[in-house]
Amino acid sequence: MSPDISETLRAHIREQAGNQCGYCLSQQKYLYASLEIDHIIPQAAGGSDDEANLWLACRTCNSYKGSQTQGIDPQTGQRALLFNPRLQSWRDHFEWSGDGAQALGISPVGRATIVALQLNNARAIATRREWVKVGWHPPT
Repeated sequence: MSPDISETLRAHIREQAGNQCGYCLSQQKYLYASLEIDHIIPQAAGGSDDEANLWLACRTCNSYKGSQTQGIDPQTGQRALLFNPRLQSWRDHFEWSGDGAQALGISPVGRATIVALQLNNARAIATRREWVKVGWHPPT
């Protein structure tokens, strides 16, 4: 966590993001751990603490993302930039599977992000299946 990001800016980003992860769309009210401020362009890759480079991410997505800015689209084998939740619409790059448990990539960006951030890891799928049963998922 960067100490240079003020609590006011953190609260503002949380509000902008709708209190949900910009990548997997998990909502804070269903998570044990607090959502984190993500550097879209990681500091290790030259990213800044400016608001334009910050968004909200769950601990799992943020840890898998690490310092990555690109991934491999498994359909084409080509490199693609990872999804930018501040500038891009989730629905332009992803959709939910019929049972609501898996994120499906509908663009090179979406597919590369799913692989890089392991959005469909076994624990995420199992959790989403339980959330679907009680009407908490997929988010609208």
